[in-house]
Amino acid sequence: MKQFLNVHDVESPELLAQQAIAIKQNRFANKKLGENKTMVLLFLNSSLRTRISTQKAAQNLGMNTIVLNLGQDSWQMEYEDGAIMNGTTAEHIKEGAAVIAEYADIIGIRAFPTLTDKKRDYSEFVLHKFLENVNVPVVNMESATVHPLQSLTDLITIREHSEKKRPKVVLSWAPHIRALPQCVSNSFAEWMNKSDVEFLITHPKGYELDKRFSGNTPIIYNQEEAFENADFIYAKNWSSFTDYGKILGAHEDWMITDKKMQLTNNAKFMHCLPTRRNVEVADDVLDSNYSLVIKEAANREFAAQAVLKNILETIQ
Repeated sequence: MKQFLNVHDVESPELLAQQAIAIKQNRFANKKLGENKTMVLLFLNSSLRTRISTQKAAQNLGMNTIVLNLGQDSWQMEYEDGAIMNGTTAEHIKEGAAVIAEYADIIGIRAFPTLTDKKRDYSEFVLHKFLENVNVPVVNMESATVHPLQSLTDLITIREHSEKKRPKVVLSWAPHIRALPQCVSNSFAEWMNKSDVEFLITHPKGYELDKRFSGNTPIIYNQEEAFENADFIYAKNWSSFTDYGKILGAHEDWMITDKKMQLTNNAKFMHCLPTRRNVEVADDVLDSNYSLVIKEAANREFAAQAVLKNILETIQ
């Protein structure tokens, strides 16, 4: 693996998930692999699980880690070519990214979408500006359109807790007070479509994902119908792709409740976190014994470690 930007950098999602599960048995077995190597983690947005888990995964492999909040710990970065830099930006991406690459063996980047400029966001403008100006492997720690580390984590979690070879997995839209990106949902759809699961999506009309990510996944607009006989319910809010970045009504009745979970085949509940209690998901779901959200979050470490191990093996 030369980089990890999305599912297309992975030969087999199922095999990578199994590698991560194996790493859990001895997370320090490959500590020599990253010895005398450095990972720089760049954050343009807030993070809790991604920051801690990826840093810990790199350290498990013996790497040094440097975490930088771009724009807070560093100069404001300019991304536009030909910009006259007489405003608030102090360093151009051409120099900034190139300099960071001089200090790093692997770079992790987290950059959210604008949710106002669909063309810019769905071209992965910021991520590609870094890629153009670095000469070391890059790990996508969540970008404008996808969150592959989260999706690998989700597949790991499903495989660990599934009682079936081919479980029914439902991605359900859930309400939120803010307009959120489509990246987690896009990515989850991409990874599930390349995995051995029965996958479908349920959401109110108007929240259809970009077909580049959802493909031919069945969409059911009746949430309760979609939940029938499901083995895993994966809840996530996202704003409209068609009416880009907009919330199309409150849809409070789409909150995940225990009553709805009773329609399933004793399904496990999943969410990437953070979640707004009693807005997206009811307390009785999050606090239940069928909620996997903490175990899922713990698996972020092993997802990142599997990815970094594969990359390190190519740059020795």
